[in-house]
Amino acid sequence: MGLSQKNTRHIIGKPEFDKMKDGVVIVNTARGAVIDEAALVDALDSGKVYSAGLDVFEEEPKIHPGLVRNPNVLLVPHMGTWTVETQTAMEEWAMENVRLAIETGKLKSPVPEQADL
Repeated sequence: MGLSQKNTRHIIGKPEFDKMKDGVVIVNTARGAVIDEAALVDALDSGKVYSAGLDVFEEEPKIHPGLVRNPNVLLVPHMGTWTVETQTAMEEWAMENVRLAIETGKLKSPVPEQADL
């Protein structure tokens, strides 16, 4: 597990759900492990969370059965980048990063964990 994943694992769990208003809607399109899925299922079952929309899951490809059985949960594949326009933009960004690295020694989008490399 990378450093950023370790720092974001379960940042939304039972203590955070307990602080929320009743009937909230949760959407996670970041990383699956950001949300403690067992705590989310409990919050859904109690009504603390009214509904959830997820396109990432804590233990992909496995999905917590409590999420699958709940009619107020929308589960979709993580496919936001599956468009020609987005893939073209990502390719152009990557090529620009290579060009900058060769010409200037700097990156357009350095990864914080690799800043000193």
